[in-house]
Amino acid sequence: MLLNVVQSIAPDNYVAFTFFIGYIAMLAASVFFFVERNSVSDKWKMSLLVSGLITGIAAVHYYYMRDYNLVTGDSPTFFRYVDWILTVPLMCVEFYLLTRLAGATKSLLWKLIFASTWMLVCGYIGEAFNVDGSTSHSVTWGVLSTLGYLYILHSVWMGEVAGLADSSGSEVVKKGVRYLAWFVLVGWAIYPVGYMCMDGGWLNGIFEASTLDIWYNIADAINKIGFGLVVYTIAISESKKELAK
Repeated sequence: MLLNVVQSIAPDNYVAFTFFIGYIAMLAASVFFFVERNSVSDKWKMSLLVSGLITGIAAVHYYYMRDYNLVTGDSPTFFRYVDWILTVPLMCVEFYLLTRLAGATKSLLWKLIFASTWMLVCGYIGEAFNVDGSTSHSVTWGVLSTLGYLYILHSVWMGEVAGLADSSGSEVVKKGVRYLAWFVLVGWAIYPVGYMCMDGGWLNGIFEASTLDIWYNIADAINKIGFGLVVYTIAISESKKELAK
């Protein structure tokens, strides 16, 4: 088993190094979010629990991905998508939790989960099953994946999530949701770019797979931990306001 193989990371192995740093950073963030649940009011505890689960799940997968990369030298595409299929829908759940007090419904929750799952499943099919490097295969599944991404993007910027944040009566929630929307727009943008650099993609050959792993690892850490820190800031701020009343 990969976990039983003791490997040292060479000083010039930047890919494995970023997997290791990603693992440590995600683990530390998870501990922080779980501990800080005691610092917020009951209505915000679930938001911090989800933040801790996102980084905790990612930490476990980064531990596996580091070992996989050290042993095989290959990009851990399967493990990465397993991580995303669990953590990205949870990131979308945060939008529901933050706007729930403003009237967010379970329907919105399931639409966000479905859109994020659709986005990732289509992306995985386009990347993992493109055995002959077909451009048509890559583009078809890439377009289908993008539909899910565009739905989430629209919802958080000008759709249902944005409207609920504006009507929440809280400037902290309104600004926080807007910050999270920037993560979706800018932070998530690296993933479709990376997809297009794979075999059959429009940008194929611009970046090596190992280079993409480095960028993916950095983006994952920023997006997941940053997402959680924004949620934490909202929870702390709103909890203090409730205590002051």
